[in-house]
Amino acid sequence: MDETTKKSLKEIPLLKTNAGPRDGDLWANRLKEEYESLIGFINSNKNNGSDWFRLESNEDGTRWFGKCWHFHNMIKYEFDVEFDIPITYPKTAPEITLPELDGKTAKMYRGGKICLSDHFKPLWARNTPKFGIAHAFSLGLGPWLAVEIPDLVERGILKPKA
Repeated sequence: MDETTKKSLKEIPLLKTNAGPRDGDLWANRLKEEYESLIGFINSNKNNGSDWFRLESNEDGTRWFGKCWHFHNMIKYEFDVEFDIPITYPKTAPEITLPELDGKTAKMYRGGKICLSDHFKPLWARNTPKFGIAHAFSLGLGPWLAVEIPDLVERGILKPKA
């Protein structure tokens, strides 16, 4: 990890509760920590001028959806983002999906799930249960967008929306 990544990672609150969607009141505690961590991450991003996503969940916190965006050559590319919390969460990281990019890059699985297996999943495994959704976005989706979107634009696969 470079120093900028380490610095931004330190600004994301760590989580304490080791619970998933089937754990009742413990899941409610974990969900509260998830929201606090996300709010901290979003506020840090805004303070650093790097606001790049909006996210919300269903009532029980098992389905998440929103928008993410990436600027390339001063043009904004915006995408729907969604994921479900796995039953084995937090041991298993969520599979972040960008449905409209499905099939446009080799670094994606069927259905638009972004590929995070080589770099992110081992890091997640070493940091369970301290990592949460904000960490998945910071260390997973953010770097993926930074690499893949410019490549897709340069190859003519992505065009600016009118």
